[in-house]
Amino acid sequence: MTDQIADPAVRAFVEALNAGDRTAFRAALTPDATMSDDGTDRDLTDWTEREVFTSKGHLDVETAEDEGRTLVANYANSTWGAMRTRWRFTVRDGKVARFEAGQA
Repeated sequence: MTDQIADPAVRAFVEALNAGDRTAFRAALTPDATMSDDGTDRDLTDWTEREVFTSKGHLDVETAEDEGRTLVANYANSTWGAMRTRWRFTVRDGKVARFEAGQA
């Protein structure tokens, strides 16, 4: 439910992720975007290809705080199954500059 997410950059990120749309996903990010998974910085392109796109990742938002820049969500993909996760986003110039994902 992306209607809980007030920040348009984060909403675009989640919608693109859920649609499996690589082009829209990259468009939601700054060119120098970074990310971390469970506190460890990862290569964004490699991680999203493996954990999102080829494994059919899907994010179901439970709660959104700070205009949607902090989410608790059920995340599922064909590799790991479903898990409760927390996502934090840094937005710059209307795009996601960094996201941090981890188990909630």
